[in-house]
Amino acid sequence: MSPTTGTRRRAAAALASAAVIGLLSTACSSGGSDGAADSSTLVAYTGQAGDYQINFNPFSPSRIGALGTIYETLFFYNKAQVSEPVPLLGTEQSWNEDGTELAVTLREDVTWSDDEPFTADDVAFTFAMIKEHPSINNGGFDGEVTAVDDTHVVFTFDEPAFLKGPDLMNTPIVPEHLWKDVNPVEDVMEEPVGTGAYLLDEFKPQAFTYKANPDYWGGEPAVEQIRFLALSGNQAGADAIAAGTVDWQTGPIPDIQNTNQNFPDYDAYTQWQNQMVLATCSSVAMGCEGPQTDPAVRHALYYAMDRDQINSLAFMDTASEMSPTFALTPSQDEFVSDAVEEKIAPAEPDLDRAAQILEDAGWAKGEDGVYAKDGERLSLTVEIVTGWTDYITAVTTIASQAAEAGIEIEAAQSSWNEWTEKKGSGDFELAIDSLWQGPAPDPYYLYNYFFDSESGAPVGESAGNNYARYDNPAVDEALDELATLSFDDEARQSHFDTIHTEIVRDMPYIPILTGGTTSVWNTADFTGWPSDDDLYAFPAVWSAFDAAEIFKRLEPKG
Repeated sequence: MSPTTGTRRRAAAALASAAVIGLLSTACSSGGSDGAADSSTLVAYTGQAGDYQINFNPFSPSRIGALGTIYETLFFYNKAQVSEPVPLLGTEQSWNEDGTELAVTLREDVTWSDDEPFTADDVAFTFAMIKEHPSINNGGFDGEVTAVDDTHVVFTFDEPAFLKGPDLMNTPIVPEHLWKDVNPVEDVMEEPVGTGAYLLDEFKPQAFTYKANPDYWGGEPAVEQIRFLALSGNQAGADAIAAGTVDWQTGPIPDIQNTNQNFPDYDAYTQWQNQMVLATCSSVAMGCEGPQTDPAVRHALYYAMDRDQINSLAFMDTASEMSPTFALTPSQDEFVSDAVEEKIAPAEPDLDRAAQILEDAGWAKGEDGVYAKDGERLSLTVEIVTGWTDYITAVTTIASQAAEAGIEIEAAQSSWNEWTEKKGSGDFELAIDSLWQGPAPDPYYLYNYFFDSESGAPVGESAGNNYARYDNPAVDEALDELATLSFDDEARQSHFDTIHTEIVRDMPYIPILTGGTTSVWNTADFTGWPSDDDLYAFPAVWSAFDAAEIFKRLEPKG
């Protein structure tokens, strides 16, 4: 890494919960609309590789849409910057003094898209359903919800639960009259009914389309239709930008720093939030099998990586540093435990250290140069989505680096649906993926999503966000204690110290880099995109709740 590049990354990453690169110069022609129908229809590509399989169940890991656009939350939380929550189905929220009761006022005169009224009973039903099914209870809701009347609900807890508020308010609400007989874990939802600004118009395996909801409580959105395409992967997405047939995609294109020069109808915008990992099926007790269940193997892989090379070859130097504690750097550096010796994942490989870690754990290098233990070669398979060219390049690069450390890595490409199913069921050894931040700029949420055992499941059963199946009572206890404390309580740090000590030692998710999430969007036909001056949402088309807010803000130029 050159000093100039490193300085640029650090400076760009300095905002509260993410870093931003400014928009490039404004597009000056309107050729982008030629292939994307007309400016009343916005064509989006989320990275879907292979055909869509219909599922608009907002709680399913294999859902293909509906979050935010169809199924709304009580409030919208902007992950891109520190700001007040935006009222949606809720209009006001307030805690009692000790954090055991959260009162929420609901919006009046809202109807579901089948014309049934939205009431507090729907909110109470949604949370009771989530509590009943641990695998979809990713926020760890353990309270009670009471519908006081049609427009007021009260959440009550046995202990203070200040930190759970943003997750509760960021939960999709579903209609009781249709969902009372639905299995939210397993059932596929083909005809979604919500309160959002859009309705499902048409579904085909190659694309599905939303249409504007004329009865939306916030007013019918200006963008009349949104069409989500299924393509063959990142290269096809880049080709679509070049051809002007896609209006918004979040993913790599060649020479992305010069997007506007190469394609005058488009601009590019980058943020750093999502932390790229080699996720492992980590727990033998939960049924995981393979060399990756040995923490020594996970640490050896961690030190085998040349992250500067990965960044250059796979991500066009758009990624940035990452902490093994998963505190977002630099904005959350204050939370990192003093006991953690290595605050940032090393940029260059340390093959001697990787070898020492393996040999101390009983692994011995074979004649073929690959380590083995008890007759098992240190050979691992990484699950990856077909067509995700940046991740494919990253895995290819990591495999070459790991070979130098005596670790054999192979890639297994599959459709997004298959990849998602493997992670959810535990049918994998390694999977390249990204861990995301929570609704507030605080590391608690990522830990609660991905490291809490309640969000895991035995292999063969459907896990929630903790698909690594990490099971550590000390981390669980620390998370439980953190949930009872307010954001400014000094006692929080001791619990972060515990979490950092445990997860750095165990490393169920092997840190790679913090991904530079870059959107390329059509500024010739649409106005209202997020910018440095108005960063009202995290600008990624696959970040569903944020994308839903962006869709509502956009206006066609035609």
